[in-house]
Amino acid sequence: MTLKRNINRRKFLGSAAATFAFTVVPRHVLGGPKYVAPSDKVTLGYIGCGTQGLREMVRLVANPDIQIVAVCDPERDNTNYVDWSKNGIRNSIRKVLEEPTWGEGVNGIRCGRLPGREVVEKYYAKNRSSESYNGCSSYADFRELLEKEKDLDAVKVMTPDHLHATISIAAMKKGKHVVMHKPLANRVYEARLMVETARETGVATHLSAWRRPIDSVRDMVLDGAIGTLREIHNWTDRPFWPQYLSIPTERVRVPRSFDWDLWLGPAVDRPYHPNYTHAVFRGWYDFGGGSIADMGNYSLWPIFMAFDLGVPNSIEALPSSSCEIVDQVSIVQHNDFAFPHACTIRFRFPARRRRPAIDLYWYDGGMRPLTPDELKMDNRQMPATGTMFVGDKGTILGNQIIPEKKMLEYLGVDEIPKAERSRGGGDSDWVEAFKGGEPSPGNFINARDVTETICLAGVALRYSRRNFDESHTTPPLEWDSRNMKVTNIPEANEYLRREYRRGWEL
Repeated sequence: MTLKRNINRRKFLGSAAATFAFTVVPRHVLGGPKYVAPSDKVTLGYIGCGTQGLREMVRLVANPDIQIVAVCDPERDNTNYVDWSKNGIRNSIRKVLEEPTWGEGVNGIRCGRLPGREVVEKYYAKNRSSESYNGCSSYADFRELLEKEKDLDAVKVMTPDHLHATISIAAMKKGKHVVMHKPLANRVYEARLMVETARETGVATHLSAWRRPIDSVRDMVLDGAIGTLREIHNWTDRPFWPQYLSIPTERVRVPRSFDWDLWLGPAVDRPYHPNYTHAVFRGWYDFGGGSIADMGNYSLWPIFMAFDLGVPNSIEALPSSSCEIVDQVSIVQHNDFAFPHACTIRFRFPARRRRPAIDLYWYDGGMRPLTPDELKMDNRQMPATGTMFVGDKGTILGNQIIPEKKMLEYLGVDEIPKAERSRGGGDSDWVEAFKGGEPSPGNFINARDVTETICLAGVALRYSRRNFDESHTTPPLEWDSRNMKVTNIPEANEYLRREYRRGWEL
């Protein structure tokens, strides 16, 4: 069965279900605990079919509340992708399709809009007992998708960071709900514009990095278990991708299946090079947001919610440096294009309501706080990734006061119960919101403060790396959130926005 573009998709799904009911009589058509009528499904345009896009698609395609009706990616079909596992995505697709030979004989990691469409169509065909089902369109350009898919309820954005604002704002202005992979954006201006657009349009939104607040830690702090909270330390072992120290100069032919112009989107024009794309885009200022945008959204957002942090008024970045030899002299590189291999950043949050001032420290690239004496008392090592809360009378590591005997004393027990991890609500939060229910707690408006803070980390790192001097370091940036400007170093304000290519302005 071929779906014509001038047929209302809901009518098609409804009539198709009615037809199948008289032929194969599967449970999902006749009804049952997981049956969702076609007219009640959220019709979804899936934008971004790279490694992370397909990884999440194999889970989402089985959701009975969702109907993926179109996929989009500048890459048609290629095996040159980079991932954390050679066969992980392939095996996930084989499992969801119940097709153990899918991708057999393919060398490399296969992704793109055609593999994405194949996953959708094969799964839906099998579940409708119709091998001829062909109801998923594919597009290279998200603008064409938004223009032609008239019966679209929402989009899921799984692209590199620099396209997040461009795509989601265009979708929201067309009245489409938006669920998106983190971060919200990699520029302060774009993040604010996204929040403003969400408010103005009234559509439902969700940032998939949302995790439940760390209530147990908040309660211990409010209960005075560690005295007055003064510092929060958060660290990750990222980056898990190369951090390039120079801009590629070699000319590389653009793959015939790949639309480089569409991938660049709003970013400044430059020659294609594979060092920019796929899993390595996060390391470039133009395309990504660094390790903090990758993992900080997950770990910092619960902290922001638990302690009502707001936005910092001071940001100090200490990036690692790199050297090069020029005319037999070794000099420190002045880098204005890529994130460092490692860094430490201090965000200072002023007192707010009944909460005192707090300093939040971020570390990546193997950097972390030094091991506290309290942990040594338990003969334990610091985790590779983690969070530590330091008060004037004690310390919490993760969800537990250290040393362990203090936690036992605080709880009044002989054994510490297993702590629950801070988790998101899965797809149910945004699906219900997209159906007209209560707003998702992970909506764009709620993500504003943590997103602005993460974007400011990029501003501070970029200014610090560009202006490194052997005789002194750069000062902390003083941030005026109300007026969206750095007050003590005006030249740093250029990093709040991007330079847009003509025709891509926001």
